[in-house]
Amino acid sequence: MISLIQRVEKGRVYLANKVLSKIGKGYVILVGFCQGDNEETVKKMAEKIANLRIMADENGKMNLNISQASGEILLVSQFTLCADTLQRRPSFIKALKEDEAEKLYELLIRLLTERNIPVKTGKFGHYMTVEIINDEPVTIILDSKDF
Repeated sequence: MISLIQRVEKGRVYLANKVLSKIGKGYVILVGFCQGDNEETVKKMAEKIANLRIMADENGKMNLNISQASGEILLVSQFTLCADTLQRRPSFIKALKEDEAEKLYELLIRLLTERNIPVKTGKFGHYMTVEIINDEPVTIILDSKDF
């Protein structure tokens, strides 16, 4: 499981040229579910995301987690994060099958929401346009293989 986290001033997801979801200060997280990911993987990732201290404190230091900063999350599924790029044309065989990935995506939403983090989403499996206004920018990649 790979989560690409961008600290943002605001973010939006469009579906068919209409705003589907939007957030203010917080994270836009692009998340890919890869072969071998399961509920335990998602639980660990939710914990990492919730406790990651990359929000700025009153001194501008990355010292606060998303809840401490009263931030929001815009969570967008992105199977391309699991791409195998050994060849010039990426292969997506390492991505989890769509039905399994959608269950894990829904679990991640629930786990973050249970931590009282406001979570908005894209629409799983649909073509979307994502607008991101970065804050500074700060971009962090969390890969479940690392924990």
